[in-house]
Amino acid sequence: MARESVRLNPQEESVPKKESLVNRASILCLQVINPPQTKSVLEDQQPSMSARLIKPVLHGYFRSSCSWRVRIAFALKGIEYEQKAVNLIKDGGQQLTDQFKAINPMQQVPAVTIDGITLSQSLAIIQYIEETRPEPRLLPADPKQRARVRIICDIIAAGIQPLQNLYVLQKVGAEKVQWAQHFITRGFEALEPILKQTAGKYCVGDEISMADICLVPQVYNAERFKVDVSQFPTIRKLNQTLIEIDAFKVTHPSRQPDTPDDLRA
Repeated sequence: MARESVRLNPQEESVPKKESLVNRASILCLQVINPPQTKSVLEDQQPSMSARLIKPVLHGYFRSSCSWRVRIAFALKGIEYEQKAVNLIKDGGQQLTDQFKAINPMQQVPAVTIDGITLSQSLAIIQYIEETRPEPRLLPADPKQRARVRIICDIIAAGIQPLQNLYVLQKVGAEKVQWAQHFITRGFEALEPILKQTAGKYCVGDEISMADICLVPQVYNAERFKVDVSQFPTIRKLNQTLIEIDAFKVTHPSRQPDTPDDLRA
């Protein structure tokens, strides 16, 4: 699988090395002061080897934009994983069953079982993957650029998608398409000028980041609800670039194990 990544320059490479030296020094001091605690500190720093050998399991839905974010992150990182489909429509919604509620009390997808724990909320999942499997990175090295990535992620994940997700639209009823169009358009009107300032080849500069992972599924939602994306040229251009990358192609809703035949690419 092809992956887009950018080589760190020597100055950037020195940062994690310095942090590693500091961490080692701290552990050595702990060994001298309180040896019994050293093992627990080391264990807390990373998942156990046995847990890492087990493939992560993604509980998701082919057309869930939040599930798609996690699929993209796994693909960019080159992480093999298993999928367990949770049909949000069938039988009144499989996410509402007691069985799935035990996995995610919020009764939403995605949920991921990884390293012996189960996580929910797509951005929390992706950040855990980033912190435990840091290459290729999905957050820039520069703090200001990292902040810009998080702003874009939050606009989409907190300010747009929740207002047009399935649960909300079911409550809205007959006006659901107009409702979704309104809130997607409103969000894109805020996002377009931000991306004009931050974009290079991708949403923030020339490295793929969590911002790109959030953008593409949201554009897919916009197109589903017949929003005219051409009025947002920066968003449209970025999406056209990203959707040609393998990690975004293979994780597309039209190519998932639970994709219905009539929607399959």
